Amino acid sequence: MKHTTLIITFLLYGASVYAQWSSDMAQDRSILSSFFSRVKAVENASMGEQIIQSALYFLDTPYVGHTLEIGEEEQLIINLRELDCTTFMENCIALSRAIQMKTPHFDAYCKILEYMRYRNGKVDGYVSRLHYTTDWIADNVAKGVLEDITRQAGGKPLHLQLSFMSSNPDSYKHLKERPDRVERIRQIEEQINKRGNYYYIPKEEIPIHQKQIKSGDIIGFTTSIKGLDISHVAIAYWQGDVLTFIHASSTAKKVIVEPDSLLDYCNKVKSNTGIVVLRCRPVVPAAQ
Repeated sequence: MKHTTLIITFLLYGASVYAQWSSDMAQDRSILSSFFSRVKAVENASMGEQIIQSALYFLDTPYVGHTLEIGEEEQLIINLRELDCTTFMENCIALSRAIQMKTPHFDAYCKILEYMRYRNGKVDGYVSRLHYTTDWIADNVAKGVLEDITRQAGGKPLHLQLSFMSSNPDSYKHLKERPDRVERIRQIEEQINKRGNYYYIPKEEIPIHQKQIKSGDIIGFTTSIKGLDISHVAIAYWQGDVLTFIHASSTAKKVIVEPDSLLDYCNKVKSNTGIVVLRCRPVVPAAQ
């Protein structure tokens, strides 16, 4: 049975939450309540440990793609029942930040998610969503949510020439037959390309540098696909002396602890060229 999806729009830092009611609202709220109850024991743990516990909470959650492409107008989508690699990663960070801010309730989580997902932290149409992962990284580094540790972990310069979305508008529901949006996306791609200062760890050098990676770090898999930057994201996870990751797997069709090591996975996927490594920053007291 196809799930309907809860759509929530609200004013950031406002008191009101505007919701389009659906049969799944109760499920999302129940999942969130259960999550906060279960992870309360790690509310004073490190950010990395909180992210790992958040990730493990979602094990076996079904993988479903394109869950953000709902409706004609851009709105904040809340769907904790079905995840893709990006929404899984975003939700783990947002929930961990809610724990650190000691605001374990639905509206606070929604505000955090919107702040991370959209340019300037605010829903303002389709192009305000941070579609390219490198753009999402830069925006959330500027917001103080992330630290890009790729360079200090041994990364090498990464040249980007993004064009995938503007070159393939028919592949995107909200770009198809919308040349105005395509042009705006093209302009954003140019801005990202000009920004520069991108780094990655080539996959053949992962064994040299992997000790710099901690459980709970965010891993982005760089790709050789023309016009694209990062094709997959996951959460780093050390199992003994083996570095693997937790992710929403399109192959397994659910959230799993990847059975392959990080290196073996990169080598198995031919288009993977390497990784970027991001560390989630703890919430400072002033942000509470």
